[in-house]
Amino acid sequence: MTYWDAIILAIVEGITEYLPVSSTAHLILTAQLLGLAESAFLTTFNIVIQTAPILSVMLIYRAKLISSIELWKKLIVAFIPTGIIGLFFADAIESLFTADLTLFWMVATGVAFIAIEKFYNEKEHYIDAIEKSSYVKAASIGLFQSIALIPGVSRSGITILGAMLLGYKREAAMAFSFLLAIPTMGAASGYTLLKGYSTLDFAQWELLGLAFVVAFVVGWVVVKLLLSVVARFSFIPFGVYLIASALLYALFLD
Repeated sequence: MTYWDAIILAIVEGITEYLPVSSTAHLILTAQLLGLAESAFLTTFNIVIQTAPILSVMLIYRAKLISSIELWKKLIVAFIPTGIIGLFFADAIESLFTADLTLFWMVATGVAFIAIEKFYNEKEHYIDAIEKSSYVKAASIGLFQSIALIPGVSRSGITILGAMLLGYKREAAMAFSFLLAIPTMGAASGYTLLKGYSTLDFAQWELLGLAFVVAFVVGWVVVKLLLSVVARFSFIPFGVYLIASALLYALFLD
């Protein structure tokens, strides 16, 4: 991996982390287009840099994060299902990080987005803040998030849709999804680094550091520009995008 490869992957991560299009899928497929061979370092790289845009969300929601203990309680409860599944099935999950499986799950997720949006009615939803959620609903959102351990399934997308199905208004569902990334991606990156840091050489640490900074900056800009806009969108365009982009990736990768 070159410095330019790292920068390109970081830009892709920063742009796609909060859009419901699966940042992991885009990282895997972009790496394929760049001609990067699958390796332990590439997997580590893809997981660790996903933490960078999370810091931008922490800055944006810093007042709420500092002032609300109830918010943190709900986030921790929602994280537990993903944490347990990720811990006990980490090796099996890593084996799913292939281009073919990623493309399949991108299409499946796109179809799910379109189908769920057909039944969603904003007026019937009543939860407008994370703090007003019950612990059962918070844990249920966590179960939805655990599906996104499969590469190609958008973490933000599946979590937002799960929250919407459970009675959240669209903006509250988005806020829950974005903030739930803090313990989720923090734990995933920490576990990955703890397991593999001793195998990283100085050049690889340099690549990670460069990509982390770029992904943070790009993520911050994207969140500031798109957060209020995306909250008003139907997910149908994103579903169509996932299906179309998976087909285009398949065409180029063949």
